[in-house]
Amino acid sequence: MHDAFQVGWLMAIIIGGFAGWLAGNFMNMPHGIIMNIILGVVGAVVANAVLGVFGIVIFGGWLAYLIAGFIGACILLFVVKLIRG
Repeated sequence: MHDAFQVGWLMAIIIGGFAGWLAGNFMNMPHGIIMNIILGVVGAVVANAVLGVFGIVIFGGWLAYLIAGFIGACILLFVVKLIRG
């Protein structure tokens, strides 16, 4: 992961799970805990990449990871909704 997101693996799982849960509820697509963790962790990486393209850098810490995870998970869920129809 990017240096800005050095929160440790355990905290990445916990924060990622919470971010995935928030995004699932926000997008009205709730999932189980494992999918929430995956959405949050992968979502943080996706958000970091997307925001990096626009020159936006999110500084480190658990709050930045939570925000990036939420944004990225929402992006992923939006793509899933588009594919499913």
